[in-house]
Amino acid sequence: MFTGIVQGVARLETTQAKGDIVTWIVHFPAGALSGVTVGASVSLDGCCLTVTELLGGERVSFDLVPETISRTSFREARAGSPLNYERSLRFGDEVGGHILSGHIDFVAQVASVKDLGASRVVVFRGPAEWSRFLFEKGYVALNGASLTLTSVDRVRGEFSVSLIPETLAKTTFGAAAVGSMVNVEVDRSTQAIVETVERVMAEMKPRLSN
Repeated sequence: MFTGIVQGVARLETTQAKGDIVTWIVHFPAGALSGVTVGASVSLDGCCLTVTELLGGERVSFDLVPETISRTSFREARAGSPLNYERSLRFGDEVGGHILSGHIDFVAQVASVKDLGASRVVVFRGPAEWSRFLFEKGYVALNGASLTLTSVDRVRGEFSVSLIPETLAKTTFGAAAVGSMVNVEVDRSTQAIVETVERVMAEMKPRLSN
């Protein structure tokens, strides 16, 4: 589990295909891997990955299966790509964002970027069917960052967030550009409520029509 408070930016060093597995070697900032062991969970751009080897020099490896690559923005990643990272939540940690599973729901694309002095408004476009889980002032996780939605257009499948200077400095969003792909995880509590209401309404419809 994660909180959506990005701890910094790591960098994809190399990729190597081994059959259907793609192994990533990722370089982290100094001190970021303190206490990390093989088998530990780390969020990279919002996707929960398992450490498979400690390589020294602030470098570790992760194995990605086809399902992970096909469902995330990782299919666009190349050596040198920056990645938001967060270590897994520990008991007693402050939850500054919202609880995340590290399971990506869909990939969205940056539709527009507007700088407003020191802040920035970014509009994303994704599959319209996922918009029913997005609400103005609700939570969403974009590349692992817990953010508040400032607008939602369910017809166009667009939604926006406003980014403060701290977020721009500590994450990859400082370099966000039109066309960039981002991993999206919707808020699980919102998803559960919406799906429950949809199911109840579907069950009631035959009775209401009689």
